[in-house]
Amino acid sequence: MRRPARDVRMRYLDKEVEPQEAEPSEILRVAALAPSLSDYVRDAGWMSPLYMRLRNARARYDAQWAQLPDLPVPEGVRMRPGGRSDAIAMLRERLGMAGGDAYDKALVARVKAFQGDHGLKPDGVAGAMTIAALNKGPGHYRRALALNLERARLLPGPWTRHVVVDAASAQLWYYSKGALDGSMKVVAGTKETQTPFMAGMIRYATLNPYWNIPPDLVANKVAPRILDGGSLKAMRYEALADWSANPAPLAQSAIDWDAVAAGRQEVRVRQLPGGSNAMGKVKFMFPNDLGIYLHDTPQRNLLAKDDRHFSNGCVRLEDAQRLGRWFFGETPKAKSDAPEQHVPLPQPVPVYLTYLTAVPTKDGVTFLPDVYGRDGD
Repeated sequence: MRRPARDVRMRYLDKEVEPQEAEPSEILRVAALAPSLSDYVRDAGWMSPLYMRLRNARARYDAQWAQLPDLPVPEGVRMRPGGRSDAIAMLRERLGMAGGDAYDKALVARVKAFQGDHGLKPDGVAGAMTIAALNKGPGHYRRALALNLERARLLPGPWTRHVVVDAASAQLWYYSKGALDGSMKVVAGTKETQTPFMAGMIRYATLNPYWNIPPDLVANKVAPRILDGGSLKAMRYEALADWSANPAPLAQSAIDWDAVAAGRQEVRVRQLPGGSNAMGKVKFMFPNDLGIYLHDTPQRNLLAKDDRHFSNGCVRLEDAQRLGRWFFGETPKAKSDAPEQHVPLPQPVPVYLTYLTAVPTKDGVTFLPDVYGRDGD
């Protein structure tokens, strides 16, 4: 069976974020700003810190895991600490351990180490998920590291003021003046509504935003509630005649909600600004035809989850106010209760939406689930 393509594409929305050869004068200027020229050259300070950390982690990973035997471990066999079996002997060999058939403390520690480096719960038990990860083989993980290094290579260095959003780990980082300024959790798109590979310029913030409800949610969520006796006004929604900048309002009674629920008719519905608005208090805009942006969220419970893939493609921020202070130098504040107040950034900031299924950690590298199926392996 033919494998799907391994995705390293980035869609560039603005000329400013497209990869370009640096001018010699710019190379010298940035090198002169570095606290130590020798450290800057040794650590390739012009490259993305995520790229450099992942490159260094690959060397450590290769030393620990990549050269182990590509030996399949039996699936569906119970293997637990304290046991003895031929399957356990094969597990020990796969993990590069001394011969024997005992699931002893040394094997527990080795299984925990493998689990921790491969995005699994480090409980020391070789369950179905651990065996499946082992049976992907060392070559799978070497290819994954190479693919993710290519993705990280597309990111700018820390001397470029910019934001990186990783949809795979649902994390965000922001950099300037050669250093990481901060990070936070985010909620990224679901498997069905993925956050795309995309880079653009964040140009303005919108305070007191509306939420334009996606048509499929209008059909599946809003219309059934109306048909059950609900009202747009009570839900703080309003229906509109079209998708223009100044649409005419539509009365609830003027809409065939049966047709909307059945998918035969589409109607624009938006949520009014307020405490329960899905956009929260602010969204940060980098204009694009997919309607993707970074925004505040009232659904704080989702940020506490390990797997944070719940959005319709946009990026929900753990701390939109903190990121706003970084963008503006102060917290952007609305002048009134009026909706959709657009405030331009003092200086547009590049944002890169990427997808890293291998991420550097303090002790090495961790492989994450390929939620979007982009790794092609």
